[in-house]
Amino acid sequence: MRLFPRLFLGHLLVVLVALGALLLVAEVTAPSFYRHHVEQMVALLGPEGRELRPDLERGMRQTLNRALLAALPFAVVGAALTSWLTSQRIVRSVRLLGEGSRDLAGGHYRRRLPETGRDELTDLAHNFNVMAGSLERVEQDRVALIGDVGHELRTPLAALRGYTEAITDGVMPPEQAALAIRREVRAMERLASDLSLVSRVEAGRVELHPTAFGASQLLTAALERFGDAYAECGVTLTVQAGPDALEVRADFERSLQVLSNLLSNALRHTPQGGQVTLGAEAAGVQVSFTVQDTGHGIPQEHLARIFERFYRVDPARTRGDGSGVGLTIARGLAQQMGGEIGVTSDRAGTRFTLWLPRGVQVFPQP
Repeated sequence: MRLFPRLFLGHLLVVLVALGALLLVAEVTAPSFYRHHVEQMVALLGPEGRELRPDLERGMRQTLNRALLAALPFAVVGAALTSWLTSQRIVRSVRLLGEGSRDLAGGHYRRRLPETGRDELTDLAHNFNVMAGSLERVEQDRVALIGDVGHELRTPLAALRGYTEAITDGVMPPEQAALAIRREVRAMERLASDLSLVSRVEAGRVELHPTAFGASQLLTAALERFGDAYAECGVTLTVQAGPDALEVRADFERSLQVLSNLLSNALRHTPQGGQVTLGAEAAGVQVSFTVQDTGHGIPQEHLARIFERFYRVDPARTRGDGSGVGLTIARGLAQQMGGEIGVTSDRAGTRFTLWLPRGVQVFPQP
């Protein structure tokens, strides 16, 4: 059965029930009402008025019943009209929702529904539009990711092609070409590994093992990992450790990975002869780790986007072969460990701050 007949039957049933209830209430309450008035009339007319009592009672009862019955057709028409208007409103919204759903299923993520009114159907249209907007952003991210991956793979693939052609033409000795090919293959493997990790980070599916450890322990591990690399590039790495008792509760290896990404990023953007300072201090219920470099700084219009996948402020100033997702991974890991990463920058350099839970706080699981 379609919506209008069902609504009409429902409204008609309500009308009939209301009419029956009204007749029942009238039969119960009306006699005492008009008998009181009949007694007043009899008192005014005298003994002759007593003969009119049955006729008056019968007339009043018939008038009431006829009035109720005369109202029945108008009630039926009103029920039909309200049922039709309601059904048209609902059917229109359902039809638009169905068309919009088919458009979304067909990949047309720009489809939106009109939001008119303040009822539940408007809320449904609003929720549909929110869902469509989310799907549109996901699709845009997917297309951007495919383009970014293609762009990142283009350079090592072109290099591999050049080396193989050089071997074929006899321009480059096979031993020398093999070393270059191995370097490009490692770059592609690193890119594939980073892409796998960033997808798990953004999905919140990275396995974490929270433990309590000293902030100085994390700084020492970071210094041991990057000390030689900084020395080779002519950049000074200075560590300013906080209090010895400053304790962090997080995943040690993932925390070291986040600091490693920040230090690697600072090294690529700090010119030879520059300095990078790594420090830690208490910040309320958290511990803040800072990575301050003396590089060229990041323009303010780029600060809000540097944590996006493959986003680079100025590739021409980048030293090394970063995958372009290091900061994305760093922020995602920090957030999953209950922390956050912030950045400030000016002409004197850039300062990244990593906040991690302090002491024995409850550690959020992914």
